[in-house]
Amino acid sequence: MTNAAPAPADRRAPRALVTGASSGIGAATVRRLAREGWEVVATARRTARLEALAEETGCEIWTADLTDAADVAALADHVRATGPLHALVNNAGGAHGSDPVAEGSVEDWRRMYDLNVLATLRITQELLDHVGADGGGDLLFVTSTAAHDTYPGGGGYVAAKHAERAIATTLRLELVRRPLRVIEIAPGMVRTEEFSLKRLGGDADAAAQVYAGVAEPLVADDVADAIVWCLTRPAHVNVDTMVIRPRAQASNTLVARED
Repeated sequence: MTNAAPAPADRRAPRALVTGASSGIGAATVRRLAREGWEVVATARRTARLEALAEETGCEIWTADLTDAADVAALADHVRATGPLHALVNNAGGAHGSDPVAEGSVEDWRRMYDLNVLATLRITQELLDHVGADGGGDLLFVTSTAAHDTYPGGGGYVAAKHAERAIATTLRLELVRRPLRVIEIAPGMVRTEEFSLKRLGGDADAAAQVYAGVAEPLVADDVADAIVWCLTRPAHVNVDTMVIRPRAQASNTLVARED
């Protein structure tokens, strides 16, 4: 299913594809890029949410499940057919479950690997030769501080995010002779409407406890601000990795909480 406006023949503004754009960091990134004058293709699985975002921002939209190879191929065909692409923002991802490794669900681990790693791999492979084909561009990966360290109850998500980060760090080496920047944004504690809720099986009380007593956890727009800042640096400046946390969070396991 799609709802994408035809692209103008002569594009002057830079153009980005943002995955996982129906909520949270993805939606906030679309809003910020649109305000900066970018043309944006927003993709996610939920058409109604994309339609609302298009009404708000004027972005193009394309409904796709990035764990489905046919959906990814159709999205990539659309992007290639409708103009150049200057940035691919790989934001789609998520966590399922918080069990110890000894009790973790293999199915949850598989779902996280499919969404965070293989989906990212598919869309990156499909559009690698199109990003920056007219002179240079950016491959940006939204990973997590889970990609840099471990924590109890996070084994599956940590494993998936470490693997996603490996795509970015390997690509930076492999593409060094091409005019492409490879950027990783690794957020820590970000309070969004869905991340913890989905991770904890829809338990709103348990999701609220994740942030209980934390003074000013990050919000989606904080991370979107960092993403857009990196994308708008001079072309010779590559922000390899940006770790962004709230002041109250010193590490994945040490967080200041008010009584």
